[in-house]
Amino acid sequence: MDGARDDELGTTERVLTLLGLLQQRRVWTGPELADRLRVTPRTVRRDVERLRTLGYPVHAGQGVGGGYRLGAGRDLPPLLLDDQEAIATAVSLLAGAGGAVAGAGDAALQALTKLDQVLPARLRHEVRALSDSVEFFGGGRAPVDPEVLMTLARACRDEVEAGFDYPSRGEVRRRRVEPYRLVASDRRWYLLAYDLDRDDWRSFRVDRMTDASARTFRFRPRAAPDAAAYVQEGVASRVYSHRARFLVHAPADTVRGQIPASAAVVRPRGSDLCEVLSGAERLDAVLMHMLLLGHDFEVLDPPELGERCRALAERLLSAGATAPPSPDTKKP
Repeated sequence: MDGARDDELGTTERVLTLLGLLQQRRVWTGPELADRLRVTPRTVRRDVERLRTLGYPVHAGQGVGGGYRLGAGRDLPPLLLDDQEAIATAVSLLAGAGGAVAGAGDAALQALTKLDQVLPARLRHEVRALSDSVEFFGGGRAPVDPEVLMTLARACRDEVEAGFDYPSRGEVRRRRVEPYRLVASDRRWYLLAYDLDRDDWRSFRVDRMTDASARTFRFRPRAAPDAAAYVQEGVASRVYSHRARFLVHAPADTVRGQIPASAAVVRPRGSDLCEVLSGAERLDAVLMHMLLLGHDFEVLDPPELGERCRALAERLLSAGATAPPSPDTKKP
């Protein structure tokens, strides 16, 4: 039995080595592969068939210039990376998760989580050292500690409790949560989690967290709100003293192109109308933002916002009444 197991392990290692060779060069001849693997050409042919069974499209060509070539398939098969390739891939994914690549944050973090699951411990310190040397310019997301991001991503994946220090009302407090999803906005990373001390769902800015750690205690996932919608609504309105809703006479896609996702939630109301939910510390400020969009709109909530509309309208009319007429409006 031990001999058969050793033979099986030897075959597996040889097939993986063959896969690595095929990924290194475009074409290999049978004798070249046999020499590298120290086997017969017949064994090479058998190992090629094993790779095909696993989903790798290995093509064989005859004649001058022919040989074995790894082609593109309909499905993406597993990749085999050496140490340096794995380090480079992890650092590139960290850059994407940090916002260096527009629209790539969520996908980069998901791929990084999968890579982290199989990344040997000896490579992790090299990944961290290289990621510390990467900087970004322009309008990206607020920088976050890659280790904090990965700690939270692993906790979400493994469904284990997490803890971190977080500022609240002028003091830093320890928060215990059941992490659910990481959400990337156009400016920041957020964690949607169930706060165990407050017995409710909360969203947290990742760049404000310190001393983040994952616990070993597993939890059963609760019925959760839509992560992206919950975080967006919180960022756009719940954090402000005043919340306002408007009915805008314009398509939702048009209005979304005018307002950052972190500033308002835009919901379609048919093809030519949409509802805008936003917030501000002063009602006059949110009114002016809506006015500058250039669309007709109606106030839905709160009632006092309608009073502010009338007050501002009277103030604007009064200011316009004393201004000299434009040359274009004079009669000939």
